[in-house]
Amino acid sequence: MADTTHSHGFQARWNPGAWGVIAGILAIIALLAPDTLWDTITFTLRALGNTAPFIAFAVLAVAFLKATGAETLLAKAFEGNPARMIVMAALLGGLSPFCSCEVIPFIAALLAVGAPLGAVMAFWLASPLMDPAMFAITSGTLGFDFALAKTVAAVALGMFGGFGVMLASNTALFADPLREKPAASGCCGVEKPFSGAPVWTFWNHKDRRTTFSTTAFDNALFLTKWLTLAYLIEALMLRYVPAEMIAGVLGGTGIMPILTGALVGAPAYLNGYAAVPLVDALLTQGMSQGAAMSFVIAGGVSCIPAAIAVWALVKPRVFAAYLGFALIGAVAAGLIWQAIA
Repeated sequence: MADTTHSHGFQARWNPGAWGVIAGILAIIALLAPDTLWDTITFTLRALGNTAPFIAFAVLAVAFLKATGAETLLAKAFEGNPARMIVMAALLGGLSPFCSCEVIPFIAALLAVGAPLGAVMAFWLASPLMDPAMFAITSGTLGFDFALAKTVAAVALGMFGGFGVMLASNTALFADPLREKPAASGCCGVEKPFSGAPVWTFWNHKDRRTTFSTTAFDNALFLTKWLTLAYLIEALMLRYVPAEMIAGVLGGTGIMPILTGALVGAPAYLNGYAAVPLVDALLTQGMSQGAAMSFVIAGGVSCIPAAIAVWALVKPRVFAAYLGFALIGAVAAGLIWQAIA
């Protein structure tokens, strides 16, 4: 579940932040290097055009799942045998297309009623890394094999953290994990998250048709905005960042480029969608496949929306364990993908 549905209402949908950055970059190019302006714009538009079918699929898939209320299926991941809960939480966390702010009240409620921290950790680790929209865009830019490998890594990371917590559940690290009063509501305004049953024939209900159209518009604008910025930065990277520098730091074999990719990915991540074109540019300039995988795994888990969802609910030592699982899992995923690729 990567962070997909970020815009909430008219004002948020028209937030000029990313568009302002895009306009600012183009203005600087026009001022300092006007002869490259048209080439930069052409590169960005061509890249957007190539990604357009994947954006359309992502937008429609998320809108359908939101309109039908399919997020209610998430609750089933936290029922039954603890080991089964961890596996199901990792699978659903890595595949569900719902934003971090909706997950906060859901996870808060589960923790408050005693849901195993291992299953919650599995969900938290897998959820920022992959969803149908992310898979489509990653596949279209970095290739189907990379997208599939990242999906497997997301689920495996969730299970790694979940079973790690389960095995250490009686230690001081995971004893009494909650903050005093974890928040029970999120920025989406979800009061009773993931309640009720899915309604697959959503078009028969006016409110669900509205949800479909609003969600589709929100996500189309969100993806277009961030991908435009990302492709613009990619064009600048390809033009101005020496390939030899990237190849020297993140290229080659061995564990160091992979470890560096994981350590750089954490602070450098914009969001999952913007990262895809940036990784594509880095690969073009000599970044190794293993470093690319560790970059997207570590960066996805530690990006601000995902990290805040964890920090808001648990004590710092549990949050540190979350980041530790992410770093170890990212390096392991990078090493395995390097060997395969």
